[in-house]
Amino acid sequence: MADPKGFLTTGREVAETRPVAERVKDWNEVYVPGSLLPVISKQAGRCMDCGIPFCHNGCPLGNLIPEWNDFAYREDWTAASERLHATNNFPEFTGRLCPAPCETACVLGINQPAVTIKNVEVTIIDKAWEAGVVTPQPPERLSGKTVAVIGSGPAGLAAAQQLTRAGHTVAVYERADRIGGLLRYGIPEFKMEKRHINLRVEQMRAEGTKFRTGVEIGRDIDAAKLRKRYDAVVVAAGATTARDLPVPGRELAGIHQAMEYLPLANKVQEGDYVTPPLTAEGKHVVVIGGGDTGADCVGTARRQGAASVTQLEIMPRPSDERPEGQPWPVYPMTYKVTSAHEEGCERVYAVSTTHFEGDEDGNVAFLHLVEVRFEDGGFKPVPGTEEKIPAELVTLAMGFTGVDRENGLVEQLGLELDARGNVARDADYATSVPGVFVAGDAGRGQSLIVWAIAEGRSAARGVDRMLTGASDLPAPIRPTDRALVV
Repeated sequence: MADPKGFLTTGREVAETRPVAERVKDWNEVYVPGSLLPVISKQAGRCMDCGIPFCHNGCPLGNLIPEWNDFAYREDWTAASERLHATNNFPEFTGRLCPAPCETACVLGINQPAVTIKNVEVTIIDKAWEAGVVTPQPPERLSGKTVAVIGSGPAGLAAAQQLTRAGHTVAVYERADRIGGLLRYGIPEFKMEKRHINLRVEQMRAEGTKFRTGVEIGRDIDAAKLRKRYDAVVVAAGATTARDLPVPGRELAGIHQAMEYLPLANKVQEGDYVTPPLTAEGKHVVVIGGGDTGADCVGTARRQGAASVTQLEIMPRPSDERPEGQPWPVYPMTYKVTSAHEEGCERVYAVSTTHFEGDEDGNVAFLHLVEVRFEDGGFKPVPGTEEKIPAELVTLAMGFTGVDRENGLVEQLGLELDARGNVARDADYATSVPGVFVAGDAGRGQSLIVWAIAEGRSAARGVDRMLTGASDLPAPIRPTDRALVV
């Protein structure tokens, strides 16, 4: 193990963030560059090397956390990187974006602050890139088999990299103009700078993966024809059908889905616009939805110079401590303050929007809400709690309901859907259509980045086995596996 007494002698220290007044003026990542290096080895030494490390169960990738904690404690960054990459294709993504269910499952977390697993992870991979030890791993021989991957989010990229390294010729089709899916256009630059995606894409190109951007399967290319061109197809198109809010006034200008708003801000950082076509500058902004996407809208609006930002959540405010009904090692629903919330936002809980009110030009001007309580299996309005708040830009960040049904992909392939609107699959991630597999949110529904990468890796094994009769690729999860929750 690392330091046998580390968890007794060293307290938890996390990455230092830049001052709010400084970081809201730019789009760089919120953390102070290099702030972890003076403390991270000691933080890794807090790992107890448990007899049964539950962090493995918290992470669907099965990351070898005690092993790379030990190497990080000894500052052997090359060995730590090898252990990290043994289970995770893209640790620089997860180290920045994952909510770290491994930490809530950390054994030390039973009665002390958990090990800073996420910070150790991102330090290892950043040091590995800096040292030049992250190199392309092209296959020794080609199989002669071809695979099309539809979607370039974390699931699609993970499946593509695994299958390319197994010797298959892989082409990734992405409907946007750049590779990355929601990593590219849904995640703001201040959470993850896109140079990290670019580095991985170049590594994958050097390994032999082909990329086709600006091509939407179902619209630009018939999905059935694509299936005939390849020996296998992996559908990793995500669950991009956004949940809407069908209340009076929804048709007013200025009310947008979060994934209409966030990509435009990211395109400014890519150099496509000088100023975004849709901006929060000088406006009273209301974000409906209390999850990570809602927080991304909050941080984006702040950087664009919003007059005010209010975030609404229909659920009650979570408790500050782990609820008794959510015992270790399950992921607890606790009150979280993200870096975006630190930058200024009024958070309102247990409320529901009743209708929108517009001005004489058809633009949204106010949002009407009411307090609610959960009873009899639903949310009931509390009489006398109606309120009206300014709302000149409203973003809907209420989650997603399933795979895109409008572009023709599902119908052209003849895919069966489950009761939740996700693409149905068997234990090998194979769909009802021979040779077509599904990975990530398209099959699981809206989930975390670690589950997407794990699904991509697992689906790659199913594809490889179909193409060759056997496979040595890892499959960390089954399609039916779920997170540790109550």
